[in-house]
Amino acid sequence: MNSFTYDALPGRVLFGAGTRERLADEIKRLNCAHALILATPRHETAANELARRLGPLAAGVFAEAVMHTPVPVSERAVKVAQSLRADCIVAVGGGSTTGLGKAIALRTDLPQIVIPTTYAGSEMTPILGETADGVKTTQRTLKVLPEVVLYDVELTLALPVAVSVTSGLNAVAHAVEALYAKERNPLVSLIAEESLRAFARSLAAIVANPKDVNARGAALYGAWLAGTCLGAVGMALHHKLCHVLGGTFDLPHAETHAIILPHAIAYNAPLEPVVMRKIAEAFGTEDPAVGLYDLTGRLGAKRSLKEVGMPEAGIERAVMLATQNPYWNPRKIEPGPIRELLRRAWSGDPP
Repeated sequence: MNSFTYDALPGRVLFGAGTRERLADEIKRLNCAHALILATPRHETAANELARRLGPLAAGVFAEAVMHTPVPVSERAVKVAQSLRADCIVAVGGGSTTGLGKAIALRTDLPQIVIPTTYAGSEMTPILGETADGVKTTQRTLKVLPEVVLYDVELTLALPVAVSVTSGLNAVAHAVEALYAKERNPLVSLIAEESLRAFARSLAAIVANPKDVNARGAALYGAWLAGTCLGAVGMALHHKLCHVLGGTFDLPHAETHAIILPHAIAYNAPLEPVVMRKIAEAFGTEDPAVGLYDLTGRLGAKRSLKEVGMPEAGIERAVMLATQNPYWNPRKIEPGPIRELLRRAWSGDPP
């Protein structure tokens, strides 16, 4: 019998098809009346339409969310929220928009409603990663945990296949690292395993038919579970590397996760044989690292950091940053093996 500690996080989740129609009720349920709608520039039109449908419940729209939550953008958003006298935040989109909502909440204590349109999972966590001067730092505080999450499967039907794949693999990384987290516990491990099974049966089906509602529903379900894992326990080497690479070289978030995951699994495999067996079983492969690397290729995702814009000369800087103040990890973080991991990930070699 293993000893463990489990802390349940507060929050309200509505899951299904058409749940976005309940947004006005949820705003009122929070005793709010002036919601600031957040989006990326690409989704500004959709955000404006949502604001129109909310009518007087919408205070306005801020459509400047970008990857890695740069501090200057967050500070601009806070000023807009204050000028509009917003009393809550509605973040519609992926991890970039959710991150901006969290950054505003950190600075203002405004309640948050998140409507995810990808499989990022960060909407279920009290974790905020912000980038300043090329360095991404993370913190954990209940001040940034959203009060309400509306999962609407219909909003994921138009998610491009390539984004669906990398966003899904990003969520898989949350579940994988939860299985060998320092704070692992039986409940989170069960949730993580179910998340892996959901993605194992949904990602290939989405590639085959992006409008498959059942596959989309399974992926969104897996994302909710993976996000729950991410919020409940600490992450390890994989997430440290992705934070370093994303913040330092401005690499695309989900694609970086998809590329690094097989290599991080291979790094930790010798120390976690039971976990590796569970991952392999979920995806129907003998070797979890090679199996996920092969799956990434079959799904059409990039498998090298050079393809997403990382310079080869940046490997040494990444090694230095990854080994400074490392996250807890089953296997000791050492410069030599981390350099080899990054070299293989940069060139696209198998783990």
